[in-house]
Amino acid sequence: MESSFLSESRGDRWFNIINYTFMALLLIIVLYPVIFVVSSSFSNKDAVSAGQVLLWPVGFSLEGYQAVFRDPAVLRSIAVSIGYTVAGTLINVTLTIMAAYPLSRRDLWGRNWLMGVFAFTMFFSGGLIPTYLLVKNLDLLNTPWALLLPTALSIWNMVITRTYFMATIPDELLEAGQIDGCNDLIFLWKVVLPLSGPITAVIALYYGVEHWNQYFNALLYLKEPKLYPLQLVLREILIRSQMSSEMMGDSAQMAEQAGLANLLKYSLIVVATAPLMLVYPYVQRFFVRGVMIGALKG
Repeated sequence: MESSFLSESRGDRWFNIINYTFMALLLIIVLYPVIFVVSSSFSNKDAVSAGQVLLWPVGFSLEGYQAVFRDPAVLRSIAVSIGYTVAGTLINVTLTIMAAYPLSRRDLWGRNWLMGVFAFTMFFSGGLIPTYLLVKNLDLLNTPWALLLPTALSIWNMVITRTYFMATIPDELLEAGQIDGCNDLIFLWKVVLPLSGPITAVIALYYGVEHWNQYFNALLYLKEPKLYPLQLVLREILIRSQMSSEMMGDSAQMAEQAGLANLLKYSLIVVATAPLMLVYPYVQRFFVRGVMIGALKG
């Protein structure tokens, strides 16, 4: 009787079959472009230009990566992007927690009014030209601060973090800390932060991805090549390769340069995304928990 009760019904079996089939198709749709890009980056440029790469590398070659790393600006830009990502993420996470924790406290006077002010900036901004003029008047143009300070705080991430604090840090814990003599800073440092690992990992990942992929702000505010992040340098390499192939007079050289330009596209994608793909598995276990608690509870 118990085994028949626990066994799946016919409807459940069909549901599982349809569900697994759908998820498998979805996995293929999502995973195939990644495999194709990686395989193309390790293939021969002639095979890439001819469209012969479907799943596995054809004519294994590292020519694309050699062309990318042959440019000395690439290694410099990787170090610069790492610096932007680390420094920017530290600034972002610090300011987000400093804003989110007070707004999660029910004893903060004017908390709802302050949240309204923060929320207003999510929907209305000064626009591109006023922001550029502000950065210029602050003498931040052509400095690393132009990429760090204008995006120092994301209101959306702050709201998620605030909701997480409200859902996971009970008032009784604060009262117990105050009885033991904790002030607000000690309570935040020794109690709140150790209990907030999941949401800290989530917002750090959000901010880190944003800084690593930043392109438009660097194009807008930076003029010195030594300050260019990786994305901007890779863009210039791709543009140079395409222009050189168009300016070649000999048809054979044009075809060779065009093939190299096609190969470079895939190599550049792998170089730009590989660091994030290597970091993500380490924070994945915090990611789902932090997002679900921070977004749904409270």
